[in-house]
Amino acid sequence: MSRKTLPRKRLTREESRDQTRQRLLDAAAVIIAKKGLPATSVEDIAARAGYTRGAFYSNFTSKTDLFIELLKRDHDDIQNQLQQILDAGLSIEDTQAQLAVFYAECYRDDNNFALWAEARLHALRDTKFRTRFNALCLEKRDVIAYFITQFCAMMKKTPPAPAADLAFGTMSLIDGMRFFNACMPNELPDQNAQAALAAMFSATFFQK
Repeated sequence: MSRKTLPRKRLTREESRDQTRQRLLDAAAVIIAKKGLPATSVEDIAARAGYTRGAFYSNFTSKTDLFIELLKRDHDDIQNQLQQILDAGLSIEDTQAQLAVFYAECYRDDNNFALWAEARLHALRDTKFRTRFNALCLEKRDVIAYFITQFCAMMKKTPPAPAADLAFGTMSLIDGMRFFNACMPNELPDQNAQAALAAMFSATFFQK
């Protein structure tokens, strides 16, 4: 007996538009991480996503707008994951373990690391983009500073420096270690880099 195929649910206009945007973002993430922003064209992104140039401009006003949206998507993902750890009501030891896992997963995210590295380079060359990128970086700093404050309060510990400065330091430390790991993997393999980061974070935030 043949099995009947259930009819596919018809997407609403809003759902269809969201699906198109997500496919364009996913396609752009891969191409920009590989080729860089200047070498990536709107046509490249649309073709990889399976759409036309018109579909691209129906969802994004420019390649730069899409790029900023990509960075925001990663930023929002990190914020949501940290909030989940904070809201989980775990013991201090389990919270520390979850944070270690979280940073290890972020550290292994080659694609988003390449996107943020590309954004920093592009910001050095493009003044208008720099303004938008700096605003996003400050938002990211403030979010990380908030979680540093919350996690320190959970452990009944006073942050050893202003939370905003520690947030910048955290961002710089992860990015710097990730850069050397990517460029000099024989000198700084994944396991060594992650162990070093865990030790430095523990010394800064978790020691009594």
